[in-house]
Amino acid sequence: MSDKNLRKYAVAAVAGATLIAGCGNNPNDHGDNKAAPTITLLSSKAEYVTGGDALVEIGLPEIVGGATPTLHVLLNGAEVGDAFRPDPAKPRHLVGLVANMKVGANTLSSSYGGDSATVQLSNYPLSGPVLSGPQTTPYNCQTQDFALPDGSKLGAATDAACSAPTKVHYLYRSTAGGALKPLPAGAALPADVATTTTSAGANVPFVVRVETGTMNRGVYQNAILFNPAKDAAPTPLAPPAGWNRRLIAVHGSGCSSGWYVQGAAMGVSPYTGTYLTRLGEGYAVFTNTLNHPTNSCNATVAGETTMMGKERFIETFGVPAFTVSVGSSGGAYTSEQVADAFPGLFDGVFIDATFPDALAIALSSMDDKLLNHYYTSSQSGLVGEAQMVGVSGHKSARAWYDMAVQSGRTDPVSGRVETIPTAGSFGGPYLAGAFNAAVPAAQRWDALTNPRGARATVFDINRNVYGVDAKGYALRPFDNVGVQYGLAQLNDGSITPDQFLDLNEKIGGYDGDGNYTTARTVGDAGAIKRAYQSGLQLGGGGGLAAIPVFDLSYIYDEDNFFHYQWFHFAVRERLLKANGDSKNHVMWRGGISFADLFGQSTPGMAERAAVNAKAQADGWAAFIKWVAAYKADKGAGTQRDKMIAQKPAEAVDGCFSNSSNPQFIAQTQTLGSGGAAGSCNALWPSWSFARAQAGGPLAADKLKCELKPVAAADYKVAFDAARLARLNAIFPNGVCDWSKPGVNQTAVLPYASFGPSPVNPVFDASKP
Repeated sequence: MSDKNLRKYAVAAVAGATLIAGCGNNPNDHGDNKAAPTITLLSSKAEYVTGGDALVEIGLPEIVGGATPTLHVLLNGAEVGDAFRPDPAKPRHLVGLVANMKVGANTLSSSYGGDSATVQLSNYPLSGPVLSGPQTTPYNCQTQDFALPDGSKLGAATDAACSAPTKVHYLYRSTAGGALKPLPAGAALPADVATTTTSAGANVPFVVRVETGTMNRGVYQNAILFNPAKDAAPTPLAPPAGWNRRLIAVHGSGCSSGWYVQGAAMGVSPYTGTYLTRLGEGYAVFTNTLNHPTNSCNATVAGETTMMGKERFIETFGVPAFTVSVGSSGGAYTSEQVADAFPGLFDGVFIDATFPDALAIALSSMDDKLLNHYYTSSQSGLVGEAQMVGVSGHKSARAWYDMAVQSGRTDPVSGRVETIPTAGSFGGPYLAGAFNAAVPAAQRWDALTNPRGARATVFDINRNVYGVDAKGYALRPFDNVGVQYGLAQLNDGSITPDQFLDLNEKIGGYDGDGNYTTARTVGDAGAIKRAYQSGLQLGGGGGLAAIPVFDLSYIYDEDNFFHYQWFHFAVRERLLKANGDSKNHVMWRGGISFADLFGQSTPGMAERAAVNAKAQADGWAAFIKWVAAYKADKGAGTQRDKMIAQKPAEAVDGCFSNSSNPQFIAQTQTLGSGGAAGSCNALWPSWSFARAQAGGPLAADKLKCELKPVAAADYKVAFDAARLARLNAIFPNGVCDWSKPGVNQTAVLPYASFGPSPVNPVFDASKP
């Protein structure tokens, strides 16, 4: 059958019933139909096609009377209509994978017995970039070290973009249980293959197809139930029988040392642990090494990579009913940031051990390190440790020091020693300029011996957003001009006016190399604005505004390793400020300690583990019920309206009793400690942070404050003339006015481009 006849056959298969029913029934029918077909991209936005192909849907107008027209679909003038087949789920629609696009601009047009429709497509190489700016250099390939499901390695990279051949493996769950096993070659499945019943009710062999390949210089994996003994090769119109049409994006964890490497591991495998359970339920899972912050602490690249990864999945298996993102710690903030800055990729996020973003950790830790430096180096002796803990906002000195240790990710000087107590900490020593072992010593920055080398900081890995100074080093958004450290303690009498003045007089700041300075640090105004626009500083008013955010504690430890509860509340506050309410944010509290996590038997360990298990299971059920309900709502209203209207009764704030049989306590979550016995704040108390004690917002969202003149009336203690003069000398330009928006504070710009995409341009990092 010729291509033309095939296209007529496909059109007839889609539209035949309508044609027969409509023939002769329209009094206005003269056989002259001029309606145009519609063209819809299913795999990506038209502006962001990658890899040379796109899954496209053609909607056909109704032709009443006359012969069935021939569908023509042209890519850059060449016929590609033979790629299209009828969509059995949507009458009068065809779906096809349009391939062989050129890099750059492409024109896709369609005609069907009348007018034509045209869309412009922008295609980018599978190796990237699309909108994240010039790719990081140096960059170290690790495909040769990436372990495949059968224990072999992906193999040496074939080019400078760290590409490697795509490989597919099959794994199965044995009736004996345990981890997935490699499926033996052969036409028949082994006798011990277990079966699983999916959430859609399909009863299928528990065999998982794992595809491993490279994109955007990272290594990706897709995992899905698939029976190679029965299922045909997957296509978007014929996906595996076991797929429940739901997709999970997995993000990893960490950040420190997350630079200049491709990554030899995902951080979280898409076919082990929790995801083995999800696969058995019919979910498909996708991820990439660049979605693991320990490999790449760059949320802009993570969003771009997620966009490309979801595109690849859809082109292989079809469009999911919905896509949700999951992540813990660094994976939590990556989920949030990608969801907010890249609207439409996710329909909900399910997170725990939450932070708003990597920047929140970096900036809070820089404040705490300044406090530690003041305390350990000051000769005045005016402020003792207990008072300093109050100024820090944390529960204990250990908590304050553990937060200060995390500032190593902002310090490029490898091997720098800081006087920060670490005894009894799970956080380990202060690690400045920390690199993955795969980064050769010759590539690493040194101010004297290698000033053009790679700098190991959370700022430098995001240099495309922040911009660079004359030396080529990333500009920084950290600013503490006008910040009155210890303001709350001054006002409540826990430190004296002289102690307050001494602290703020000597606190100082940092230079661009992380060295202490006697002067406060002035953040770069452009870097600050771009942090907001890009979503490196989570705003909450982008894609997050219209999807469920389900937030669990998982780790509850206010004494160790910086995963403190106030970060969860900061996320909620940002959603509230951006959208007028936080109805889409649900917080469940209670979890394990770091001692539990590191396998140290402590009192209550079993009970806390039970809390975690119940929170994860019940939380996931409530979350998925919520996402499925609002996605199924075809009524009028915005997505946010539907999402809020379809919120299930069980998706409410609360915490768990700390017992071997945890009970859910429905209660609005608030920052604080104490309260009635059995209340959430009594069971799972929370503390604060240094900027909040300085009068700043719980949202921790003002990178640089607007200033106002010093006014004696603003304090609950009296300053005599000499002390007031000293206060004015400390703050010659004024103190923070936290009632006003921050300097250059602005909303996130969805799909903000730092090059090469010309859409939504923010900053061309390739230009000096």
